Amino acid sequence: MVVVHCHASSPYLRDPHHSALHYLLRRAPPSPPIIYATSPQPLSSSSPSAASTRRTLLVSIATTSFSSLILSPPSKSATNTEFFDLPNSGGVKALDLRAGTGATPVDGDQVAIHYYGRLAAKQGWRFDSTYDHKDSTGEPIPFVFTLGSGKVISGIESAVRSMQVGGTRRVIIPPSQGYQNTSQEPIPPNFFDRQRLFTTIFNPTRLANGEGSTLGIIFDIELISIRH
Repeated sequence: MVVVHCHASSPYLRDPHHSALHYLLRRAPPSPPIIYATSPQPLSSSSPSAASTRRTLLVSIATTSFSSLILSPPSKSATNTEFFDLPNSGGVKALDLRAGTGATPVDGDQVAIHYYGRLAAKQGWRFDSTYDHKDSTGEPIPFVFTLGSGKVISGIESAVRSMQVGGTRRVIIPPSQGYQNTSQEPIPPNFFDRQRLFTTIFNPTRLANGEGSTLGIIFDIELISIRH
């Protein structure tokens, strides 16, 4: 918009036929009409009601945007960020690293898992992992067992029983829910790893000194598949 101030003291502007006045009027483009969606009638840009309408519209847009940003619910795919006690597990604590989306197993199902096992003692020594067991194609071989058979340490069964296929869970298994004898699975295939694991867990000196509570086991478990 071009604003032209006309003063009565300018003689060439008082003359309606003066060439300078014709030049200014020719150069000034016409002002486009101002249309407001909230008003049924066009309003002048200088009127108080137009300014009030603009302020109200801007405040409404800003408030709506801010409310939608602050009040948006958290993602449903978010997992737990703290360990929780598994019900009826004898003290097993779990942390879901990734939520599964598949089926949940029941006793009698044949389940396939990948795991990463380490001791709570000995600076978290890793004693076994299915990711280290490869087939002829180089793919890791999962550990397969029947849920509820009792052949696997009860802490792992308690953890898997409430998982969904595709999920990954970290569990802290107390000694009472861990290895009770040297025949319970999963057993490290390496002889020296087995000896080190069992001599640590079943160490009579440490047990006599009341250190049995420190001999827990930590497993990261990924539920791969279920066969009914």
